[in-house]
Amino acid sequence: MTTTENPFGQVLVALVTPFQADGEVDWQATEQHIEDCIANGADGIVVTGTTGETSTLTDAEKLKLVEVGKSVSSGRAKIITGGGSNETAHAIELYKASEKAGADGVMIVTPYYNKPTQAGILTHFRMVADATDLPVILYDIPGRTGVPIKYETILRLAKHPNILAVKDAKGDLSEVSRVLNQTDLMYFSGDDANVLPELAIGATGLIGVTANIAAAPYRAIIDAVNAGDLHTARDMHQRLEPLVRAVMTHVPGTVATKYVLHGLGRIGSPRVRLPLVGPEEWEAATIEDELALVHDVPGVDFSNFRPDRNAAAGGALPKVAGTTR
Repeated sequence: MTTTENPFGQVLVALVTPFQADGEVDWQATEQHIEDCIANGADGIVVTGTTGETSTLTDAEKLKLVEVGKSVSSGRAKIITGGGSNETAHAIELYKASEKAGADGVMIVTPYYNKPTQAGILTHFRMVADATDLPVILYDIPGRTGVPIKYETILRLAKHPNILAVKDAKGDLSEVSRVLNQTDLMYFSGDDANVLPELAIGATGLIGVTANIAAAPYRAIIDAVNAGDLHTARDMHQRLEPLVRAVMTHVPGTVATKYVLHGLGRIGSPRVRLPLVGPEEWEAATIEDELALVHDVPGVDFSNFRPDRNAAAGGALPKVAGTTR
């Protein structure tokens, strides 16, 4: 797949936003983390998404994350801005500003909390896509937003010239196949456990949380699938399974990812912003038990893992409140 056909990349990291212990963004750690992800095979970075704690970031922080991403990537990876808003007017404002800040694409989440009808969802996506010249990824995650983007709505949205892809966190593989058969939309797996299954039925790539910790094996899976080498792809999928389980099943993915990255010495603090909090003792112990099963995963060495449950405890109140509604 050429860059012209796919303006997003294939191995996209749903980037965590590193914070200092007081909850303020650690910009130096952010730059280093983006560099690490790209060096390990990521060709796309999604800033200010769910994993980036978009709900508690200010608009100014979101725009700076785009700028920092562009500066660090220097053309080596696409910088996609995620998040948005459940208020259509605010989402339009934010994505216009993100385009000016240098974003290569936008990922628009289904309006959350409002629980709009499919007509409302359709109108929201169309109006935001109309407001920018950037390529758009629809983010379908009903577990967080309360409502899915239904099949019929996806078909209608696929006709918009700027809407090129879907990040699927719904996990309905039969619907993915159906949409791929009926449209030219690209699909990106938004569920780390389903990366290989979705690629096997025609998905383009992934937007992954676990890729914050280990982008290299996802690069290997993508390269193997592109080459038609199912054996290699399946082997890497199986090696990743306990790491994915550790990150994605016990606490929110952001919390576990920061806990692991801090334990590996790759970020200075595992802090998250309230209402998220670090893992409780039993949760941390379960995560560590899962990590003990991780072996031979390229780009990560858990023999040097030094978790700090005290540093991860609790959550932070930032100095400036976020502007999400």
